[in-house]
Amino acid sequence: MKPIYTLGIFALASALGASGAFGQTESSNRVAANTAWSVFVETDPKECWAVSTPKESVNTKNDRPVAVNRGTILMMVSYRPDQNVMGEVYFTGGYPFADGSSVELTISGTSFQLFTQGEDSWPATPEDDARIITAMKRGADAVMVAHSSRGTKTEDTFSLLGFTAAVEDAAKRCDN
Repeated sequence: MKPIYTLGIFALASALGASGAFGQTESSNRVAANTAWSVFVETDPKECWAVSTPKESVNTKNDRPVAVNRGTILMMVSYRPDQNVMGEVYFTGGYPFADGSSVELTISGTSFQLFTQGEDSWPATPEDDARIITAMKRGADAVMVAHSSRGTKTEDTFSLLGFTAAVEDAAKRCDN
């Protein structure tokens, strides 16, 4: 089972502000911004993230748009050298996912499945993480489609502008 981010998510959510917009709130652990992506670093233990919020979110129920209250929505790639994690893809949808569901991530026509636990989702293996990161470096957008425990379908679109620079910066900052 992959680790659940708690301290890191709260720090990132705080830094990104309630609206999710970059730049509205400053954080002591935000070290760089690359178009749609930012880099965050924690020192104890050493952790680095390339992080983005969606540029668009569409929520539907029974194929009709609905207004819903969601928490922080983030897509990130993390580096935790103390745990030998160097490039782990992670998505939090801002709500509890439906039990037994998966999140479908699509980049340039290629789909990947992420397993879910609570509000968190990850690829199943480090090899899947690597394939997704490679696709993200080549793509323009990443689209996450998921289902909430209340039956809402969500589609979050993340720009990949600045992704390569941010993920390479985060990796370098956490290289032992």
